Amino acid sequence: HLCLYEHGNLSTLGSIHSRQVRENEDATLPIDEIIKSIRVDDPHYPRTDVVAIENTHNVLGGVPIPKSYVDALGTKLESEYNLPLHIDGARIFNACVALDTTPKDLCEKASSVSICLSKGLGSPVGSVLVGSEELIYLARRQRKACGGGMRQAGVIAAAGIYAIENNVERLAEDHEKARYLSKVLTMAGYVVNREPETNLFFFGLPDDSKTTLDEIVGEAEKHGILFGGGYSGGTQCRLAAHKDVSMEDIEEAARVISELIK
Repeated sequence: HLCLYEHGNLSTLGSIHSRQVRENEDATLPIDEIIKSIRVDDPHYPRTDVVAIENTHNVLGGVPIPKSYVDALGTKLESEYNLPLHIDGARIFNACVALDTTPKDLCEKASSVSICLSKGLGSPVGSVLVGSEELIYLARRQRKACGGGMRQAGVIAAAGIYAIENNVERLAEDHEKARYLSKVLTMAGYVVNREPETNLFFFGLPDDSKTTLDEIVGEAEKHGILFGGGYSGGTQCRLAAHKDVSMEDIEEAARVISELIK
């Protein structure tokens, strides 16, 4: 996400040069490849200051990254390279529910974590950055440079606190909805990239399909079913379950989308 989206603001706002590592099939980044990509303090190169991973991994299908990997990576970075590990944890609670753990345990070896409250947790808006006191101080300064903070944010904070206290365990329901929808679409003839472990998955059409994904998306919209395409060069769409989509809605979506491929 840091590299593909957000208008390239790593470079445009942060003056940061990123290096990418291709992920494994299980959505982890090869630790040896990460180590090869680290640049020491050589004036010929930009200096590596942080390693960032995403949990869950979005584009491979909401894959949860296990604690064993996070611990191994974080420990190696800290002990051998004195580098922090940042986790893009937009759906970290989905990962925790899928792995039957807590954010405290899963992110134990991370130096910082960003958490989105407005996805599966259902808060109307809001994200949280977790880290050291020094990091939060610097983050607030950078936020101010990007336009300042929000005023009268207590109402938003209250919604976020409610989401964390009440909507974590129910994420398992979203995971079950995604598995059901994935199974039905697979039986209908769609190509699902992998069985969902959390609340989202990606799917495409078989090579011999006589329709296109754009047509599928357009026809589904006529039935009030909205989902995004354009992933993987336009060959895949994404479906995501959340608290405002009931099981009855999921069943209806499965029925309509299944009919469209025919």
